Amino acid sequence: MRTATYFFIFLNLSLAVFEEPAVYPLPFLVTSVVEVLCLVVFFGRLTHFAKVTRRNVFWKDTKNICIMVAILLSLTDLAIYGVLRMYDVRSIRWSRIVRPIFLINFAESRQIRRAFRSIRNTLPEITYVFLLFMFSLLMFSLMALKLFGERNLQTAEGLPYFKNYLEIVFDLYVLVTTANSPDVMMPAFDFSSWYALFFIAFVIVNTYIFMSLFLAVVYNNYKKHLKNEIRKLAYMKHCKMIEAFNILKEEEGAQFVVREAQWKQLVKLVAPDISNSHRELLLRISDDEQKGFIDKKSFVQLADLLNIQVITLKIRSHPLGQWMPGVYKSAVSRFLRSMVRHRGFVWTYDVIILINAIFIALDEETPYISYAEWVFLALYIIEILLKVYTYEPRAFFGKNQFWNWFDTLIIFAALTATILNTTLRSTTKYNSQQILDIVFILRVLRLIRIVDSIQRFRVIMNTLINIVPTMLTFGGLTLVVYCVFAIIGMELFHGKIQFFPANSNAPHSLECGNTALKDSLFARAKYCKNNFNNFASSFIVLMELTVVNQWHDILSLFSLTPAVFFANGFANVTVQPAKLYFIAFHIVMVIIIVNIFVSFILEAFFVEYSLEKSEVETAIEQKIQELGMGVQESLSSFLLPICTVHSSWLGSQGDYIRMNAYSDCLGLFGVGFFFWPPAGYRTVDSLLQRMFEAEIPLEDEGPSVEEFLNLSPTAAIPSNVTSESAA
Repeated sequence: MRTATYFFIFLNLSLAVFEEPAVYPLPFLVTSVVEVLCLVVFFGRLTHFAKVTRRNVFWKDTKNICIMVAILLSLTDLAIYGVLRMYDVRSIRWSRIVRPIFLINFAESRQIRRAFRSIRNTLPEITYVFLLFMFSLLMFSLMALKLFGERNLQTAEGLPYFKNYLEIVFDLYVLVTTANSPDVMMPAFDFSSWYALFFIAFVIVNTYIFMSLFLAVVYNNYKKHLKNEIRKLAYMKHCKMIEAFNILKEEEGAQFVVREAQWKQLVKLVAPDISNSHRELLLRISDDEQKGFIDKKSFVQLADLLNIQVITLKIRSHPLGQWMPGVYKSAVSRFLRSMVRHRGFVWTYDVIILINAIFIALDEETPYISYAEWVFLALYIIEILLKVYTYEPRAFFGKNQFWNWFDTLIIFAALTATILNTTLRSTTKYNSQQILDIVFILRVLRLIRIVDSIQRFRVIMNTLINIVPTMLTFGGLTLVVYCVFAIIGMELFHGKIQFFPANSNAPHSLECGNTALKDSLFARAKYCKNNFNNFASSFIVLMELTVVNQWHDILSLFSLTPAVFFANGFANVTVQPAKLYFIAFHIVMVIIIVNIFVSFILEAFFVEYSLEKSEVETAIEQKIQELGMGVQESLSSFLLPICTVHSSWLGSQGDYIRMNAYSDCLGLFGVGFFFWPPAGYRTVDSLLQRMFEAEIPLEDEGPSVEEFLNLSPTAAIPSNVTSESAA
């Protein structure tokens, strides 16, 4: 259901690509049928929520109301637009702006809602700083008007310099982003070098102090409100675990417990993807004394235990050791395998990668450079074959061995593309440039392998990979903002600018299809493709605005008066208030969301990169060690299990796991051992809780653990729990 919901949400959002103004036009009947289908699915999903939620809770949930209103508005607008279209009356599809509501308000998107709530709670503090910043901007603009307005200065294009107060405010606002520096200063600076002090003071106060203050305020308040969200989440989680315990509990002496059989059945239902060995491990942690039942305190920890990632690796001997034991275990074979396992083997290939990087940068047309590529490919293929010969193949290509898969796929893809390119070069009727481009890209990608060879690089890369799921939350947040502004931009500016190929003979092709742009810097810089003529172009323009550089140039395109940075004939394509659209986007996207994104990445990266393991993680690791199935850190930073069954090796570009023969490892679990990856979380909520658990005192999370354990079934769940918080 979750997958289907997301599919139809993104299908509904993607309709903007096919609707007028379209990137790939489709008939109105097709897009309208697809939209109605999506709305029917949304209504069905909402009906499903209503069936499994108490009526008073469902109708008090604002997100359900928002979905119903969005469905009604979309159907109404679709019907009106369709009728007007029948009479050839052009109208605006105003309901398209409500489509992101579906992405935000379904229960599956609680992470995006949490981000929006945090932004909403952070806005008051941001507003105070923004008002103070605007006061500073207006004061400096007034000083600039008095300093430069009466001196009859002109810009490089011959326009009046700092004559109009509103234009001065806009120019100095752009200077805060540094996009028009030093152009905006040069007329005054040419007149007198002392005037540079004004702009230096302005940049220090507004760019460095106020913009840094924005980040500090956003970071502090966003963190505070997100921490409150996690506090509520932790409280509700405890409540639900207590309710579950009260449903399953049985009396055992003077206490209530959950029997082992019921506990196993429960874990198998809620986490069907974990292995039997993993389930047994969690049971041993919950029932440390092996009494045959789990008490209340241990049961409450089950949700946290399930969110810690533990990987079970089965220990297998190498197939060649079974098929050809005499050859594989011979002295020559053992020497070869020991050589591959040695750190010097990794160092040798690190040097080869660096030499390969030098050759890639050299002239490809030189015959010796071209022949060297075959030498490097041969060396890389030999490396892969030696590793597969040394390490057990199924473990070497396990689902968690990212770098092994990366190396192998890149090398063999490069080999295939190189062979194909060499073959096609021998013919004169086929252009192999695209395949050659692929070859070049694959050659450069091989250099990424050096990252895995340096431990500190590897730690940073693994940290980035671990926080990717949390970054996707802000990807959804950005998508919502981009969709809203892109749709508004298309309605405001569609058709104002046209793009023509370089060899086009169309009228006004040199002016981007608009005579107002004749001889303008915008047209001469060939910015014509920066327009709002369709959904894809709008996204690209918004991305350029997010990056900030030259955003004032794009903005000035839509202004009534000529921009101070462009030629005299620059752009009278819309009206002056159109600037508010771009300024609003800059405030929402750059000042608020980008700063919040930076704040979250700083906090998440700090947690992943620096903090110690949590109490639950430590408990799991200790139990693994006690059972003789654990892993330790060796002096060389290689992961070394305490015991295994067979003598073999598992490696990945310098990281290897040594497997010593030790029959006691079979013990409880049969064949296999547990590999403990650092900072492994199954869900985004788990990482968020990990981010703030050290800062939230236990008493601030609601009742303490001891109080939780004494809660009655009716007190365990507060009456105001909604379906979202329960989820």
